Amino acid sequence: MSDFSAALSGAFHLISSADPKLVQIVGLSLSVSLSAVAIASLLGLALGAWLAVSRFAGRGVIIAVLNALMGLPPVVIGLVVYLLLSRAGPLGQYGLLFTPTAMVIAQAILITPIIAALARQVIEDAWNNYREQFQSLGVHGWRASATLVWDTRFSLVTVTLAGLGRACAEVGAVMIVGGNIDGVTRVMTTAIALETTKGDLPLALSLGVVLVLVVLTLNLIAQWLKSFAEARYG
Repeated sequence: MSDFSAALSGAFHLISSADPKLVQIVGLSLSVSLSAVAIASLLGLALGAWLAVSRFAGRGVIIAVLNALMGLPPVVIGLVVYLLLSRAGPLGQYGLLFTPTAMVIAQAILITPIIAALARQVIEDAWNNYREQFQSLGVHGWRASATLVWDTRFSLVTVTLAGLGRACAEVGAVMIVGGNIDGVTRVMTTAIALETTKGDLPLALSLGVVLVLVVLTLNLIAQWLKSFAEARYG
């Protein structure tokens, strides 16, 4: 118990004093995750909206595959990206392995199916409600998709925040493609794993506290947006 108290005290000291190492790790984590979510949102929302309003042979298969990809093990994604970016891989000439860019790519691949699958369900529910009105007005295809994305924007922000929370908590894929290099590719999750094994419990715990606060804040924002949308638009 005394070890835990000492670690907790040290953690809050690092947070309150804005320890440079702590700030650098947190800053890189947020930068990588936000970049990955921006890319994944563009791809995932477009794919989800297209699947929501389109009807074609094989659509059910694509949706099933997309739902299955939501549970794809992060280490598998990390391995695939590693092989693509390694010197012997097709993208090895760009020297992206063990850089923040490689981590962004891995996280974007990981969370794109999550955002796409959740967005498809949200937009398809709206499409079922407005389909007859859209058909009577001759609105279809990407025009209908864009209109529904705007109409469900608050719910889609919640979907995006869910993807951001998943990205912030990711460790397996970013460890493989980033290498956990101090000052270069070390993010909160990989640093927690490393510092715990090294015995630097105050730093590991302080990073854990920040990570929990980030995830909690994202959930509070999502809940506020949902309440705001319900109050304003019924």
